Amino acid sequence: MNSVGASASTGAAAGGARTREDVVLAASRLFAKRGYHGTSMRDLGEELGMLGSSIYSHVRGKNELLVEVIGRGAAFFNGVVAEAKRSEGTAVDRLQQMVSGHVHVVIGHIDESRTFLFESRFLPEADRQKIIEMRDAYEKAYRETIRDGIDEGSLAAGVDPGITAIFILSVLNALIRWYRPSGDRDADQIAAEMWSFIAGGIVVGEPDG
Repeated sequence: MNSVGASASTGAAAGGARTREDVVLAASRLFAKRGYHGTSMRDLGEELGMLGSSIYSHVRGKNELLVEVIGRGAAFFNGVVAEAKRSEGTAVDRLQQMVSGHVHVVIGHIDESRTFLFESRFLPEADRQKIIEMRDAYEKAYRETIRDGIDEGSLAAGVDPGITAIFILSVLNALIRWYRPSGDRDADQIAAEMWSFIAGGIVVGEPDG
C-alpha cells in the first residue's frame, strides 16, 4: 500500500482525530517531496485521511504551514551553532561539532531540512527576511569559528574565512541531494567522512585527502 493510501485509511479509522501536529508533520513530508507549490490542501487531506476543508480547523492555510515547517528547520540548525558556542574546546573542535551537527540535522530531520533549504523563497516577505537573517548569522558563525582557528594556529594561515565558510556549507547542504536513508552509511559515518574531507584542506597537521 502506498503512503497516501495508508494514511487515508488510518485517518478514516481514527475518525478525524487528527491534531495540528499531525497536519504540520504531513505538510513537512509533502513539501519535502513535492515542493510547496506542488502540494495542495487537498493533497494534505488525502495524506491525513481528512477532508481538505477540515484542515482549516487546525491552520489558517498553506502559508502558515510553510512558516511552521521552515521555522522548525531553522531552529534545528540554530541549535547546532548554539551548542557549539557553549563548547569549551578549541576552534577546530567547535568547527567539527558544527559540521557533525549539521549532518545530523539533515539526516535526522530530512523533511524540515529540505523544506528549509529549498522552499524558503516562497515564504511571505517578512518571514523570508527572518530566514535570510538566520542564514547569514549561521554562515557568520562558521566564518568566526574559522577565523578563531587561524588566530589560535590550528587552521592554516592562508585560509580565507569567508570563502572557506561558503565552501563548507556548500558541501554540507549538498548532502540533502544525495543522501538516501537506505544507504550503507549512518549519520556518524557520514559526518566523520565529511569532516575528514574538510579538515584535510584547512586543519594544520591534517593530511590532505
